[in-house]
Amino acid sequence: MASHDKVAVITGGGTGIGKACALAFVKDGYRVAISGRRAEPLDETIKEAGVDSSRMIGVPTDVGDPAAVKNLFSKVMAAFGRVDVLFNNAGGNAPGILFEDLAWEKWKSVVDANLNGMFLCSQERSEEHTSELQSRLHLVC
Repeated sequence: MASHDKVAVITGGGTGIGKACALAFVKDGYRVAISGRRAEPLDETIKEAGVDSSRMIGVPTDVGDPAAVKNLFSKVMAAFGRVDVLFNNAGGNAPGILFEDLAWEKWKSVVDANLNGMFLCSQERSEEHTSELQSRLHLVC
């Protein structure tokens, strides 16, 4: 494990690639904030980190909701004071149906998670660090 005080925020961190990355970051010594729509997968990921779990927080977040994203970064800043890595991993997909059968609400939820979520999280991270000398960020979209 590396010894440093870097912080990673990983959206969609409760399952799949996000979960794997969160566990790898925390194992490497990062403090890690994970977000996702459901609390249970976030809690399970933190539990799976074992002895490293004290360096993790989970924040249930709909990344397509500006207020929820603001809350996420507020909690990250309160817990860790900075963000060095933002991994915009949250996303979704439309069901495998004919295009003309795809409901507007489902289409909007995909765009909110995959596109608007990346925009909102990146923008909020920038706003949180505007007044700091430390403004270097590793952004993964």
